[in-house]
Amino acid sequence: MPLTATRRVTLGLVLLAAVCLLFGDFEISTHDPWHALGRLFMGLIQPDFSRVDFLGEAVLRTLAFAFVGVGLGAAAGMLLALLFQHLWVRTFCAFIRAIHELFWALIFLQSFGLHPITGVLAIAIPYAGTFAKVYAEILDECDPQPERTLPQRAGRLSALVYTRISQAWPHLVSYTAYRLECGLRSSAVIGFVGMPTLGFHLAGAFAQGHYGTVGALLLLFYALIASLRFWVRPRLLPVYLLASPFLLGTGLPIMWSNVSRFFTHDIVPAPLRRGEGLEGLWSWLGDLLLGQALPGIWNTLLLTQIALVLTGVLAMTLFPLISHHFTGRHFTGRVRGALGHGVLVVMRSTPEYLLAFILLQLWGPSMLPAMIALAMHNAGIIGHLVGRRSNEIPLRQDASRGINRYAYEVAPRVYGPFLALLFYRWEIIMRETAILGILGIATLGFYVDSAIQEIRFDRAMVLILITALLNIGVDILARRLRARLRLSHTAQSEP
Repeated sequence: MPLTATRRVTLGLVLLAAVCLLFGDFEISTHDPWHALGRLFMGLIQPDFSRVDFLGEAVLRTLAFAFVGVGLGAAAGMLLALLFQHLWVRTFCAFIRAIHELFWALIFLQSFGLHPITGVLAIAIPYAGTFAKVYAEILDECDPQPERTLPQRAGRLSALVYTRISQAWPHLVSYTAYRLECGLRSSAVIGFVGMPTLGFHLAGAFAQGHYGTVGALLLLFYALIASLRFWVRPRLLPVYLLASPFLLGTGLPIMWSNVSRFFTHDIVPAPLRRGEGLEGLWSWLGDLLLGQALPGIWNTLLLTQIALVLTGVLAMTLFPLISHHFTGRHFTGRVRGALGHGVLVVMRSTPEYLLAFILLQLWGPSMLPAMIALAMHNAGIIGHLVGRRSNEIPLRQDASRGINRYAYEVAPRVYGPFLALLFYRWEIIMRETAILGILGIATLGFYVDSAIQEIRFDRAMVLILITALLNIGVDILARRLRARLRLSHTAQSEP
């Protein structure tokens, strides 16, 4: 059987991941990992909710940062989407969304300290770039015919509101709701750099060995995500948005002299500050590239490729959990489908950084916790979307059952949309891989965090820029592969 383009690309990705496995570090270095895992499991079964005030405050802070950050990001994203036809706008949006929220948080920490504005900007800036891209795609897909029927005296704003935005409104609302769920995850994660959200308290509970508190925090977080559609109502959104800024808490007063110094002095390359000229700058850049950037890029690419393929394998394995072609439509099948849906919700609701942090505590520092965390989170998202897509496929009454139904009836029909979603997630996996270096894995984030700890902000900014360019490159490659395989319109964009 001749290999199609889709099969060749799939085989190439799998073979490349297999080669990468030979160079990765997947050692479990803790003394008794199963005992630690058992303690965490008992913490989930017997959570400690005794510190109610502490947990309540953590939840409020997490919600506040999510609402304010996503709200600002959505507003800025809509404005940028209206100008998205300009190359400079598309380039700007690609750059700001290529830098992870934690990298933005680390940058602003040096300027504003542990002030609420640090967490808000860390979420709002990359989300603005993402919103701009997706909003522009949604608006471009609207039927242009209604706009042609408007009278000539109608202004541009009126035409936009009453034609394209009115058509796209349900899709805009749906996507914004999805990004709010992502915002809750981002809000929790910025706690790991000191912001007072769930991640901050989770890290503290782990460090002290309070697994009951860890279990309580995780269950609260899952409850927030699972119940989102029940308490986030359109009529209540204005109330949430107005109240959230007052729930962010307070920080130390901002020292604007420090802000000015950071952007005009600290991030300027050291040779230029010392007056060594271009010769000193090239030598400095060469040492940085050879000693940190290239090893970080190598490990980032290595881990990304392995996680990408493992994500695909898990997603194609797990989507039947919510497909009625496999669970059935009777009562028992609906129960199985509900349980499968719960599994995928937990997987996609757990941020990669949070899961990697937990696994690192249990297994020790290596690529294994990062690989598992990346694959589980992204497979939960893709498996959920592919499972929903499979439910739209009609099957004959005499269609085969069991493994034959999967292999010959359903999997071939969802493989195109699945591959499109996997390529959409490729850049996200790369971005998360880089940031996981903060936890001690030798990806680009490890060197960024080391430079910041050594107060070498100029080195950190160059490494962050390299990370952004690497993410943009992977995004371009993924889009070209989707276009070549004609997958661009087979699945919704899931940035």
